Amino acid sequence: MTVQPDDGFSLAAEFPDATREQWQRLVEGVLRKAGTADATGSAAEDALNTALQDGLTTRPLYTAEDAEAAGTGPAGPGYPGFPPFVRGGRVAGTAVAGWDVRQRHALPDPRRANDAVLADLENGVTSLWLTVGAAGLPTDGLATALEGVYLDLAPVVLDAGTETGAAARELLRLYDERGVAPHAAMGNLGADPLGTLARTGTDGDPAEPLAAAAELAALCARDYPGLRALTVDALPYHEAGGSAAQELGCSLATGVAYLRALTAAGLGTEAACAQLEFRYAATADQFLTIAKLRAARRLWARVAEVCGATPGAAAQRQHAVTSSVMMTRRDPWVNMLRTTVAALGAGVGGADSVTVLPFDDALGLPDAFARRIARNTSSILLEESHLARVIDPAGGSWYVERLTDELAHAAWAWFQEIERAGGHAAALGSGLVGERLADTWQQRSARLATRKEPITGVSEFPNLAEEPVRREAPAAAPASGGLPRVRRDEAFEALRARSDAHLARTGARPRVFLANLGPAAAHTGRATFAANLFQAGGIEAVPGGGPLGVDADTAAKAFADSGATVACLCSSDKLYAERAEDVATALKAAGARWLYLAGAPGERREAYLRAGVDEFVVAGGDAVAVLTSVLDRMGVA
Repeated sequence: MTVQPDDGFSLAAEFPDATREQWQRLVEGVLRKAGTADATGSAAEDALNTALQDGLTTRPLYTAEDAEAAGTGPAGPGYPGFPPFVRGGRVAGTAVAGWDVRQRHALPDPRRANDAVLADLENGVTSLWLTVGAAGLPTDGLATALEGVYLDLAPVVLDAGTETGAAARELLRLYDERGVAPHAAMGNLGADPLGTLARTGTDGDPAEPLAAAAELAALCARDYPGLRALTVDALPYHEAGGSAAQELGCSLATGVAYLRALTAAGLGTEAACAQLEFRYAATADQFLTIAKLRAARRLWARVAEVCGATPGAAAQRQHAVTSSVMMTRRDPWVNMLRTTVAALGAGVGGADSVTVLPFDDALGLPDAFARRIARNTSSILLEESHLARVIDPAGGSWYVERLTDELAHAAWAWFQEIERAGGHAAALGSGLVGERLADTWQQRSARLATRKEPITGVSEFPNLAEEPVRREAPAAAPASGGLPRVRRDEAFEALRARSDAHLARTGARPRVFLANLGPAAAHTGRATFAANLFQAGGIEAVPGGGPLGVDADTAAKAFADSGATVACLCSSDKLYAERAEDVATALKAAGARWLYLAGAPGERREAYLRAGVDEFVVAGGDAVAVLTSVLDRMGVA
């Protein structure tokens, strides 16, 4: 039979619609076979849920009902460019010219900074983000750093902390000196007194810096229509270990504080909103990044509405920066993958400007190659993958819409708590913000330590033979009494640093002998697990016995030949029952100071302990605690 397009024939016509209950029964069968749960119906579905921070949960299946439950009003998430701006702050999104590719520069030498700036602008960067002051470029070096830059074409964004006033005056002087018409000046002067307070912990009344920021805002509103005066920087809260909802809530509280200061200084609500740009972190969790940026626009639109702004003034201007928390010092090349996914999330989420941190950012000042890779990440996403040509590509995804809604509610609750505490300055001063972020980071640190949140190249698949990547140290910033800066790799980095120091002193890394029992088919799984575990702490894993493994007769010699003082038994449960006790006894007799067994011992625990096994290492255990203790026992300082 020949079917014509207008026959109304559907290829799915002979197949009945599947129901959620049918799918749940299939899930029940899989769970039973896996031996992980005996739940039925919706409980079986819940067994596949994934817990996120902020009390959020990712479910295994989403339907149109989830999108309906996530509605933001009668019109749902609305349309791009219209309140509540969930789907973007502009009607065309970034489809016309792509997002603004903003590169960060913190070189303290103005001449070298100028070379880097010009190279970036000639190769795809569209705006500059300059760290000015003690942590970067000196204020009096701005003129040199911006030589040859067309200031009417390349927006400049300042990040000067306590030196914002001086840096802003110098940039405005350059505009005047180089004949840039006031209406052609673009960018942001970067005033962020509450962000600076969060970074530095400076005592004192924030009223004075807020008043100075308000003066800059009034100047920009009057004379420089393309220039914003204030940045609402949420990075200090993300970099202190905060969750996505905490980052959003702190940004809302900061934005509200700035609106109060600006309107008190005489600006109208709409003019005050126009002076703010919001900066958020983009992580390798692409869906959470997408949802965070969408939720941020929705929340700010609500704040602007309550403050009396017209709908056209309520669209949030967003600058997304790939997260420094996720960047690693070991195997830094993997950071290229992390930043690519983060940039994708930022672009899909609707960020107006995107900064991709160079892959070597955690090691010091980036070199030319790292800056090139960073800017090319956006270029590939924009020019080759055409990511910006679709307006709100995540719109309509039941998962994204529901996650956006749940994140928005969690962030709003935290924002309300800050406001009840007297506003953001008061919440920072009382320690409320710092304590809450520290609690969140402690919980996340536990997941990192147990490798439930793995870090490729650090806690998983580390490479001890990797040549270290060295970079020039950045300018030393003043000692900070503000919020801490954390990194996901910090606990494992401390362990690796101990191993490096041992290598420098002795010429060899600390070693653990893997006593593989039986053929490769029996021991490979747990030997691989154990090798990854110990190498994550900088401990070289020396396999023993070749493909056939060791037995009680050969274990002692293989252990002695390895040069190790600690050993770990690796094999299947069946071979453990047959050989583990004899091999453990032989290894202890050969001088093993501490003996591990890879895997859960089950009913034979006491027998293994009597034979000489000291500790059991299992998936999901506290890897940091195990590695710290074994380095201590090896005498590795």
